[in-house]
Amino acid sequence: MHTKTMEGLVGASTNMKLLNTPFRVYKEAERRGDTAVMERAMGYVGEFADKAEDYQKTAEKGMKEDAREAREKAKAEQEKAIRKRKEEREEQEKRIVESGKGDTDTVSISESGKAASDEKSASVQTGTDNDISAEETVDASKVEPVIYTKTGETAKPEPAANISVSI
Repeated sequence: MHTKTMEGLVGASTNMKLLNTPFRVYKEAERRGDTAVMERAMGYVGEFADKAEDYQKTAEKGMKEDAREAREKAKAEQEKAIRKRKEEREEQEKRIVESGKGDTDTVSISESGKAASDEKSASVQTGTDNDISAEETVDASKVEPVIYTKTGETAKPEPAANISVSI
């Protein structure tokens, strides 16, 4: 909270409370019929009311300044967040570019492999298995999976655990 706002609220509250005393004096003087005391008391009531109004204006100015500062702060935070996201995006793009420049594996297919691939794709399109025998398909299902290390060597798979479930 801005200091002007606090000062205005406290000052207005205090002057409104202080206004009660001369107003009470005015009512007592009115009962007695003492017009001089009534006039003097009303002068004090008017002064305190004017001071309370001035403090209220100060509080309003302070609240406007608070709102302006809050808008500026929110705008600065928003700009900061935008800059941060932009920097993160640039860093991510750099990482993508760097990862693309790194060591990549290339695959090259020999002429005989291309020819075999074309023949297999042609037989699949026609729906016939002229070139593939039943023995080849059975042998392909018996081949165990192979795991390669980072250096390109084959790694032996760990023996599978024997699990038995009895019901």
